[in-house]
Amino acid sequence: MKASLVLLSILGLLALATATTHFSEEFNKGWEDRWVKSSWKKSEGQAGEWKHTAGEWYGDKEADKGIQTTPDARFYAISAKFDKFSNRDKDLVVQYSVKHTQKLDCGGAYIKLLPSTLDQEHFSGDSEYDIMFGPDVCGYSTKKVHLIFNYKGQNHLLKKDVKCETDQLTHLYTLILHPDNTYEIQIDQKEVAKGSLFEDWDILPPKQIKDPQASKPSDWVDQKEINDPTDTKPADWDNEPKTIVDPDATKPDDWDDELDGEWEAPTIDNPNYKGEWRAKQIPNPAYKGEWVHPLIDNPEYVEDKTIYAFDDIGAVGFELWQVKAGSIFDNIIITDSLAEAEELAKKTFLANKDAEKKMFDDIEEQKKKEEEEARKKAEEERKKQEEEEEEEDEDEDEDEDEDEDDEEEEKGHDHAHDHDEL
Repeated sequence: MKASLVLLSILGLLALATATTHFSEEFNKGWEDRWVKSSWKKSEGQAGEWKHTAGEWYGDKEADKGIQTTPDARFYAISAKFDKFSNRDKDLVVQYSVKHTQKLDCGGAYIKLLPSTLDQEHFSGDSEYDIMFGPDVCGYSTKKVHLIFNYKGQNHLLKKDVKCETDQLTHLYTLILHPDNTYEIQIDQKEVAKGSLFEDWDILPPKQIKDPQASKPSDWVDQKEINDPTDTKPADWDNEPKTIVDPDATKPDDWDDELDGEWEAPTIDNPNYKGEWRAKQIPNPAYKGEWVHPLIDNPEYVEDKTIYAFDDIGAVGFELWQVKAGSIFDNIIITDSLAEAEELAKKTFLANKDAEKKMFDDIEEQKKKEEEEARKKAEEERKKQEEEEEEEDEDEDEDEDEDEDDEEEEKGHDHAHDHDEL
């Protein structure tokens, strides 16, 4: 048992020793020297900015610092270059974390792997890329993980629907691409999708297509059943009408024929009505089965067992549009070793996620408490205002009563004065 553990440890160390990490970024000191902010959309006043922050909740204020989109309703584009490489005959692992502090409701949060020829100053949505991977959210209909591969200049979307996380905590997205043309997507180190590039994308045209020269013969019979020629409609089939006069209906007592017209009893569905007669169905003796369009080899199909491979990966970037800004990106790694990616996750994401959640929960609890206190205060102020208004109304009523008494008293004095004069 001990020997097995030792062997596994040695194999793990050998895997790390032979691994190649092409790019790693934790957005610590000096990150701005490694990244280039695009001028895309600046002239139109629609370019966003990138803020270096851990947000309002975190596990470690310094270690959790990433780059955050700001302000709302902007385009955001930033990229970094590294020595170009090819993933041919090797695994490719792309991993990064994202935290939607704004509770993203419409916008992208995906990462792009790009060729070394990228013009970073003008990096935009039109820039060619190799792989696009990560979450995209828009309302209730779109909450998915994109995985798009570029093949010979065409972008191909994953046909599966892979759900992304939409809460306000940090989540880790991992793409593992193998040289046997299989892939795996993980969220928080848990598998959420896996399969074949040949099956889950339409990267290559189909091997076979319907023969354009073939068509269904005009005498082909594909009707399974026909009317029984020996079946005839019963003579009394149509004796019953579809509706009949309601036998329970009576003329209202207040009906006036001269004013209301001649009264007619309402009709109801006839329970004895048999409906339209149809002959019994029998198997069609001429039935040949469903016609199947014959297939031929697709002249446009060319076998390619290397659709997973990209020979010029030399840049990484974020090119996004968000209605509400606030997503924080961090802990990027591009490597040929899943063990390397897991090691980075261990010292970053896994080390801080629990403390981050506790801080977030505490903040939310405090918000609820403050909201409840504000609600109670508003309710007390409302009641106090109502009481003051009621008191004012009572005072006004008392003043009116006093005025009326004074008027009556004056009238009494006037009457007495008039009497004295008489």
